[in-house]
Amino acid sequence: MTEKNNPLLCDLETGMCEIPADKEDAAANREITFTKKTVKVIYYTDPICSSCWGIEPQLRKLKLEYGNIVEIEYRMGGLLPDWSYNGGGISQPSDVARHWDEASLYYDMPIDGDVWLEDPLNSSYPPSIAFKAAQMQDNEKAISFLREIREMVFLQKKNIAKWEYLETAAKWVGLHVTQFKIDYEGKAKELFNEDLKLGRELGVRGFPTLFFIHDEGASTFVYGSKPYAAFENAVLKLVPTAIKSEYSKKPEALFAIYPTLTIKEFSELSGFSRNESSNLLEELTANGKLVKQTTKNGAIWKLFEHNTK
Repeated sequence: MTEKNNPLLCDLETGMCEIPADKEDAAANREITFTKKTVKVIYYTDPICSSCWGIEPQLRKLKLEYGNIVEIEYRMGGLLPDWSYNGGGISQPSDVARHWDEASLYYDMPIDGDVWLEDPLNSSYPPSIAFKAAQMQDNEKAISFLREIREMVFLQKKNIAKWEYLETAAKWVGLHVTQFKIDYEGKAKELFNEDLKLGRELGVRGFPTLFFIHDEGASTFVYGSKPYAAFENAVLKLVPTAIKSEYSKKPEALFAIYPTLTIKEFSELSGFSRNESSNLLEELTANGKLVKQTTKNGAIWKLFEHNTK
């Protein structure tokens, strides 16, 4: 059996994109700063992590149901430093293309692996640093920025290691682009290195990794792509009395919160089956309410008035 030591060769069944590192226990007792929320989630991810894209539906639902007590802190893990290694069945960009197509089918999230054939990334560090630059301006806009560059690479086959795409995404989410560039070329690199350092201290060895930490010190974690119940149970383990928030499951309400949704995301958030979700989204598209963007491995929908790109 081939040793899997390449970070881009994600294990579909565990839902983990691992990085070569010593396997350590998480140092969950390090000092954590809390806001008014009861549970902080330190989420280690990477802009090109296919398994992280696979848990977008679960995280979006977690924010809707438990956002009143849960705060998610995004940290970058540095999945692909460069192509100086060789192993795990992936030694060059073209090897990633087929794996991403398989991941798309497995997670039921649209991913077009052809970016690795047409305009391959040489590293995930530039988009990771760009995220830190976005965070320096506005955390919510930074999360929108991360979503935007993920849609660029997974659906639009854009090489998000290139400045032109990072700049476009920054403009789209409303960041101050001049300051964004200054931070990207300066302080954001230091912040990214701090994320890498903290990840080593916490024993992070793959993505997604989410540490759930109660403000009184108790902790648990979710490792890899898991069903929604695993994320909910992590919250309830720390706060057994937590009551989930109710939210409108009408399409217009969901798209008002999340401007773009895949079938998997819409199904997870609305409670409709996949077939019901597909039929409803197609009906709304035919009626001019939504715009559908189709890729070879699935589609994503957005509100018609949001389609100004």
